[in-house]
Amino acid sequence: MSLSTLEIKHGMLIREFNKYVREHPRFVAKIPKNARVILQLEGDEEFNRWSERLGLLHLKDNQPVLYVNIKKMRQDRSRIQKLELDVTHV
Repeated sequence: MSLSTLEIKHGMLIREFNKYVREHPRFVAKIPKNARVILQLEGDEEFNRWSERLGLLHLKDNQPVLYVNIKKMRQDRSRIQKLELDVTHV
């Protein structure tokens, strides 16, 4: 099964959200216990509709819903520190 662009973006945003939570422990106290997290990315309405639909689909009775509205992200950077290229002509 191949992943859609929306699924790939969702996975990347989940990883970034998890990093943010680890780096900002005070933020964790604001998250209701057992909350369903629905990621929203400013300016990406297609992703936001998809993410909300997915999140609400798995919602349990009386489960709190936490909308995480991502307003701005830093440019993604590679963690590679050293690289070597080997070009071959076949």
